[in-house]
Amino acid sequence: MHGKMAPVTADPLPPATPPATDACCAPLTRAAADPETARELARTFKALGDPARVQLLSLVAAHQDGEACVCDLTGPVGLAQPTVSHHLKVLVDAGLLTREQRGRWAYYSLAPGSLDHVAHGLRLVAR
Repeated sequence: MHGKMAPVTADPLPPATPPATDACCAPLTRAAADPETARELARTFKALGDPARVQLLSLVAAHQDGEACVCDLTGPVGLAQPTVSHHLKVLVDAGLLTREQRGRWAYYSLAPGSLDHVAHGLRLVAR
């Protein structure tokens, strides 16, 4: 049967009501993560959510002087150069690595303070 489907309408949700004073849940004892902190941490976790990216981050940190050429990273992770470059771009965009172009090769290093920043964010959320 090929025809137009009737539009689906959803009933609106009822307005939220404040919890009763005899609620079963314990009250907050400290401030929870604000939306911006949560978004920032989620972006970082998403970047680290792929095992190849975690391995690449570790490889870069383990290289002499804490920097590595993309050409040195393809073999250890067993991925093609375009795939490795994509993963490295995700890590750069998340603020975990920096990138410097030297001739035809790109060199990557840990962004200063990036891992400390992630650890600090985790401590804020988990306190």
